[in-house]
Amino acid sequence: MDKSKLKTYGLFILFTELVGVVAGLFTSMGMDAYDAVEKPALTPPDIVFPIVWTILYALMGISAARIWLSPPTKERNHGLIVWGAQLFFNFFWSLIFFNLEAYGFAFIWILILWALIIAMIYIFNKTDRLAAILQIPYLIWVTFATYLNLMVWLLNR
Repeated sequence: MDKSKLKTYGLFILFTELVGVVAGLFTSMGMDAYDAVEKPALTPPDIVFPIVWTILYALMGISAARIWLSPPTKERNHGLIVWGAQLFFNFFWSLIFFNLEAYGFAFIWILILWALIIAMIYIFNKTDRLAAILQIPYLIWVTFATYLNLMVWLLNR
């Protein structure tokens, strides 16, 4: 792989990981309140979340870099816009859920995020099948997070 492609991958991975780090820093301010709420039985230990998210953000960066490096098309550009939109929704979901403790609103927000991830996978697949496949673990994790969000909301109303 040439240096310019390697640099593109590095920048996309760094950017998405940075979004995750900043979200994590803000989210840490709301963890005391979250620790006090009733959670569903399938809630994983806290240590699982940063490990999983680090991997998922790396996959998001790799996928976006693959799309960015593909020939410019309408689908490519649309895919990158949807990628940015889902990253925006991803970032703010943490703040809505953990910091604001707005579990019902967070549930609606994560449903929009989930739909954006589906759209991203669909659009990415038109440009680069591997970029789309790399987003499947993210979709699975956000599906699980949607369940956790719903259950926290229902258990703490």
